[in-house]
Amino acid sequence: MKPEELLDKAGAIRAGEELDVAVLRDYLAPVLGLPLGNLQVSQFPGGFSNLTYLLTAGNEKWVLRRPPFGSKVKSAHDMGREFRVLSALDGVYPYAPRPVHFCTDHNVLGCDFYLMSCIDGIVIRKDYPPQMVLSPSQVREQFFTLFDVLGELHSVDLRKAGLENFGKPEGYVRRQVEGWSKRYSDARTPDAPACENIMQWLHDRMPADSGLARIIHNDYKLDNVIWAPDDPLKIIGVLDWEMSTVGDPLMDLGCTLGYWVEAGDPDEYRRFRAMPSDAPGAPTRAEIVARFSERTGLAVERFDFYFCFGMFRLAAIGQQIYYRYHQGLTRDSRFATMIDKVNSLQRMCDLVIARSDL
Repeated sequence: MKPEELLDKAGAIRAGEELDVAVLRDYLAPVLGLPLGNLQVSQFPGGFSNLTYLLTAGNEKWVLRRPPFGSKVKSAHDMGREFRVLSALDGVYPYAPRPVHFCTDHNVLGCDFYLMSCIDGIVIRKDYPPQMVLSPSQVREQFFTLFDVLGELHSVDLRKAGLENFGKPEGYVRRQVEGWSKRYSDARTPDAPACENIMQWLHDRMPADSGLARIIHNDYKLDNVIWAPDDPLKIIGVLDWEMSTVGDPLMDLGCTLGYWVEAGDPDEYRRFRAMPSDAPGAPTRAEIVARFSERTGLAVERFDFYFCFGMFRLAAIGQQIYYRYHQGLTRDSRFATMIDKVNSLQRMCDLVIARSDL
C-alpha cells in the first residue's frame, strides 16, 4: 500500500455549490501575491454544513471554507468566528490548520469565506478505506488517540491562546440543553418525532455548572481529523472549527460520544453510524470515558446525561439539515435520508433514558 493511495482527495463540485472561479481568482491574486491564472477549484466530499473546497495554482494549494448555499442558520455558519479560533490556536495547538485570509466582501462569493492551509493526509469516514487494514489492537490505539487529541485541546491555556473572553462558560450546560431543544422544535417537520420526553429528561437532569472553562470543538469526530499518510495512528490535523467555543469539556466529550456507535448497540442505530467505531478492537464508550478521565484528570459523572445530550444534539442538527431539504432550500439528495437518522437517534435516546438510573 502506498501512502498517497489513502490521501483524502477533492473531486467534482456538487451541483448548485459551484464557485465563480474568475471572480475568486481576481480577488485572491493580490491578496496572496501570486499569479493565479491557472487557479483550479475542486470540492472535498462529505459534510452537511460549511462547504470545503480545494484551491490549487501550480504547486500552491489552499482550502476554502464557506457557508452552505440556502442556509438561514447564520449563527452556525459564522466564518469570522471559525477564522478567529484558528488564528488563536495557531502556535498553541499543533493540529489546527494555519489561517491564511478572511474575506467579508460579498461581491466575491456572496458570503463571508476564508482560506486556510491544506493538510495532506488521510480522512476516515463511515468505513475504513479498502487499502487500510488495521489489526484490532491498531484500531483500539487509533481511537484512543482520537480522544487523547481532544483532551489536548481541553488542556490549551485560554490566556495563552487569547480566548479567555471567547464564549460564555457560565450557564453553558443550560444554554446548550435549552438552545438545542429550541432549534429542534423550530426545525421540526411533520414527519419528525416530537422528542418532548427527551428534552424534558435532559432539562430535569442537567448537572450544575462544573466551573470548567476550556476550549471545546463541539463537532469532534473521526472525519474531522486528518491522519498522517505514513502513519494512520498519528493525527496531524483537526478540522471544522465552526462550532467551537469556550465551555464545559464534558459536554464536548458527550457530543463526540453522540457519534459513537459500538458493537453492542441495536442494529438500527449501528446502521446510521458515521465512523467505523464498531470495528473489532474499537473501545467501548465506557473505556473511552475511563481513558479520557485518566488523561485529563476530569471526572466524568452522569455519563447517561452527556451521552443522551450528544445524541439529541445530533438529532437537532440532522433535523435542521433535513428542514433545508424539506423546504426546497437545497437539492443535495444526501439530505433526504436525514429524517431516518433523526428517528434512529430519538429511539436510542429513549433507550438510554429507559435504562438510566439518573
